[in-house]
Amino acid sequence: MKKRPNILLITSDQQHWNTLGRQNPEISTPNLDKLAEEGTTFTRAYCPNPTCTPSRASLITGKYPGQHGAWTLGTKLPETEQTVGELLGEAGYRTALVGKAHFQPLKGTEEYTSLEAYPILHDLAFWRDFHGPFYGFEHVELTRNHTNEAHVGQHYALWLEEKGCENWRDYFLPPTGRMDPTIEYSWPIPEEYHYDAWIAERTNALLEQYQQAGENFFLWASFFDPHPDYLAPEPWDQMYDPEKLTLAEVIEGEHERNPPHFLLTQQEQPDFSAYQESGFAIHGMHSHLREREKLKKDLAVYYGMISLMDKYIGKILQKLDELGLRESTIVVFTTDHGHLLGQHGLAFKGPFLYEDLLRVPMIVRYPGQVPAGVISTALQSLVDYAPTFLHFAGLPVPRMMSGKDQSQVWLGKAEKARDHVICEFRHEPTTINLRSYIDDRYKITIYYQHEYGELYDLKEDPNEVHNLWDVPEYFALKYRLLLKYAWAELEKEPLWMPRIANA
Repeated sequence: MKKRPNILLITSDQQHWNTLGRQNPEISTPNLDKLAEEGTTFTRAYCPNPTCTPSRASLITGKYPGQHGAWTLGTKLPETEQTVGELLGEAGYRTALVGKAHFQPLKGTEEYTSLEAYPILHDLAFWRDFHGPFYGFEHVELTRNHTNEAHVGQHYALWLEEKGCENWRDYFLPPTGRMDPTIEYSWPIPEEYHYDAWIAERTNALLEQYQQAGENFFLWASFFDPHPDYLAPEPWDQMYDPEKLTLAEVIEGEHERNPPHFLLTQQEQPDFSAYQESGFAIHGMHSHLREREKLKKDLAVYYGMISLMDKYIGKILQKLDELGLRESTIVVFTTDHGHLLGQHGLAFKGPFLYEDLLRVPMIVRYPGQVPAGVISTALQSLVDYAPTFLHFAGLPVPRMMSGKDQSQVWLGKAEKARDHVICEFRHEPTTINLRSYIDDRYKITIYYQHEYGELYDLKEDPNEVHNLWDVPEYFALKYRLLLKYAWAELEKEPLWMPRIANA
């Protein structure tokens, strides 16, 4: 019987696809560069949704956000959803998640409870005894933070205390912590107490445990950076000179053909009230105007956060080698979605389905199986991970999963497994409800109950400056892409069983 591979998934959070040293000489990521040299880099990998909860839920379920139920931030992935960890666990794999989960909202209700919500986030006595099961992971070590957020708690806070960091609250925002909320860029937390160090240490401890027991594992090391706020400890906060980095910028007139909310972002005090059906805040629906000098510093510290994370990813990969697990382990690196830092005059994320937000960095290494040093343009989606992992483990893929099995593409035995990807974004039922269909060359984006949209030729206009939606010469192309999108939506409908009878 062929020995089953281990699976080590390493993810960052909100990392732009072009922030790996092998592709971008302005940033240093030596450990990820080495991983790329030893495996295949996929340059056209996409998230199914450019926000955390929906995308992460798709990764473990093999379903799109509109199918698994966690359709936006502030929603919950139902515990009833079948996950890849659950299926691997039933087949004998040890399953664990260290770091960020974000399958549940920060607020729970009687009907929709949440372990990742206040006040339980800060109940260290609870987390001291709780390690799972959680969404198919038999063992979890969690926290909820992006840099100095007040959410700090759970297993990370326990680790800080175990490390002797009695004043850990000094490095996090009120009301949980005591850090000055006006501090920018330089995070006073010592590097040894940074959550990157925690994730690497605990991941490595689990690797040792599984190796000693001779057990197969599916282990997810889920890093929090480089998600803003832009904060890094010394010396990483000063690693990059803002004046030496290439900063993207808005092109004059590029939003004139775009949907109205794009132009609103370029105003000092825009009125987005017409979009807020539920009354809750909507990511990206605010002014995106930011001084150029601030953007430069943002970018410099964003890069510093990535380089710091790369150091600790290196520690995990080194441990894998020391334990003799390199040859038997599939390593996948990616992120949950991209990031905007000045591109198109925008910052962070929102209902702007540009490549900057939808494309993700992706590397796969499996020595002797996945070709080394290869760069592939085959379309990938995070929704494909669950069925692909199951295939490598020799397990059947449930019919309810919509993702594609990419195993033959990863192994270099097939040119592609899909001819398109679909990306969803929905924060409100009607006003902010959009979809993108992307193939090898074109991207079309439609907005629910609106006649405006977007159409880009990614070959001739890779920076997506010229929206062709209303250009008469492209009406035939628009019709053809809309039809292909309709077919794609029909194709992704899950069929829980095959047809077995005539009537």
